[in-house]
Amino acid sequence: MSAPDDLASAVREESATQEQAEQEQAGQQAQERTKPVGLGVVGWARWTWRTLTSMRTALILLFLFALGSVPGSIYPQRSVDPGRVAQYFKDNPTQAKWLDRFWLFDVFSSPWFAAIYLLLFISLAGCVFPRALAHLKEIRRRPPAAPRNLLRLPHSEAFEGGLTLEQAAAELRRRRFRVVTGDGWVSAEKGYLRETGNLLFHVALLVLLFAVGAGGLFGYRGNVLVVEGDGFSNAVAAYDRFMPGSRVTAESLEPFSFTLKDFQASYVATGEKQGQPLDYLAKLTVQDSPTAAPREVDLKVNDPLDVNGTLTYLIGHGYAPTFRVTDGKGQVAYDGPVPCLADDQATYTSECVIKVPDAQPTQLGFLARFLPTTVPNGDAWVSVFPGAANPTVQVFPFAGDLGLKSGQPQSVYQLDTTSLKPLGKMSAQPTPLNVGETKELADGAGKIEFTGVKEWISLQITYDPGREPALLAAAAAVIGLVLSLTIRRRRVWARVKDGTVTVGGLTRTEGGGAAFAEEFAEIVAALRGDPPTGDQGGDKSGEPDEPGSAGHVAPDAPTGNTAPGARPDEE
Repeated sequence: MSAPDDLASAVREESATQEQAEQEQAGQQAQERTKPVGLGVVGWARWTWRTLTSMRTALILLFLFALGSVPGSIYPQRSVDPGRVAQYFKDNPTQAKWLDRFWLFDVFSSPWFAAIYLLLFISLAGCVFPRALAHLKEIRRRPPAAPRNLLRLPHSEAFEGGLTLEQAAAELRRRRFRVVTGDGWVSAEKGYLRETGNLLFHVALLVLLFAVGAGGLFGYRGNVLVVEGDGFSNAVAAYDRFMPGSRVTAESLEPFSFTLKDFQASYVATGEKQGQPLDYLAKLTVQDSPTAAPREVDLKVNDPLDVNGTLTYLIGHGYAPTFRVTDGKGQVAYDGPVPCLADDQATYTSECVIKVPDAQPTQLGFLARFLPTTVPNGDAWVSVFPGAANPTVQVFPFAGDLGLKSGQPQSVYQLDTTSLKPLGKMSAQPTPLNVGETKELADGAGKIEFTGVKEWISLQITYDPGREPALLAAAAAVIGLVLSLTIRRRRVWARVKDGTVTVGGLTRTEGGGAAFAEEFAEIVAALRGDPPTGDQGGDKSGEPDEPGSAGHVAPDAPTGNTAPGARPDEE
């Protein structure tokens, strides 16, 4: 083959190769153009926001919020009753350990409950604010013009008469419709407050969630036990248990104080309901501030002491018998009241613990059983009435190391007898001591005297800045719900032409057709000039005046003049 032929062949091969490459590149570009485009960061963020603020998501979160509150009412909560939580751990240690891992003893401060709460708040805010803006536009919109063929509406009627447009408009205004007139027609609409109530309900729910959150941040709650004759100052150190919000400081507490002068509990004395409590009354001397004059206050159940928004509730009571303990060297090592915990709520048989670490030559500890109204029952002694009619105390003395210097925390209501030895012969039913009697301790360890009986009260002191806003929001939510459930949105049109009056009506509320049919019949009768019968001629809906009221049209609701069954060109 000659050189020119070889050159031509090489050129043809190169051209074919280049053409194939161009075709492959074009095919690759076409394939890339047909690939689906990803959402991207902005797209995913927009999709997430729309999903979160949808009504379906809000309802799911509201259901989860209610469902998440159920464990808080089933299991004891540390913030309310830490003693019951400790008892639950003692009775069911394995189950309690697993429950605690899921924060079921601290439901309302758990991370998962806070997450549901915040997501619900954001979801409701995203739902309400756009609807409120659309609502403002809707209340400024005039009722739509009358459709051309009113007889095709679900409610319609035609009659002959001398009715004018002005008379028809005046009648509809008297019935508190919002009315506009046009060339030969009158348009009226009513029921704007339905959507107003719907929005009010959702806004109130949003405010309620905000108020609860504000109360958790800036409020606090604490428990304290006060014996008759003792006082309390509202300071962190004075509380037996203090649970502050994350924004609460020691300076946030209201500087009030009080003294418990007396506590009175009354019970049914005779009959089948003997021993049933009738009333509790704590008499306090209160100072609202260090410089304020003292005032007398009667504190009762569900009638709290209110000092500038800080509420003090009476939540419990019990007995605090007083003892004087003299040690083996003749020194008074203890003299005062000992709060007892009721073991039997029916008779207020109570158990007490007395720890005397200053006794010499050895520390002393006592277990005591307090019987308010003591009677013998064979070889035993029992209480038959919760009132202190015949108070006695059964004492079980111990001596040894109380373990207070070990660094391990101890409960004032429990006595660890591991390192203690009984003083004398122990009996399950020792002879009880009456007021003023003394029991000599074995081994020359001293003596204990039962000197009297006082009572104690347990108080819960709370400050919640969101309490009143939450109450107002709850009331507003009820009002909004009533409005949204009772008010019906409806429209009425009238055309007057050549002595013929055509009236049409349309309800925009599902399930309101029957009620609107009766109202429409009354409107037609009034326009026709029929004599009123019964309550006809008046407004029976009980709704507020429409001028100045508000309404909202849902995105899928009809906003034009088209009636069911009518063609657009017939309007």
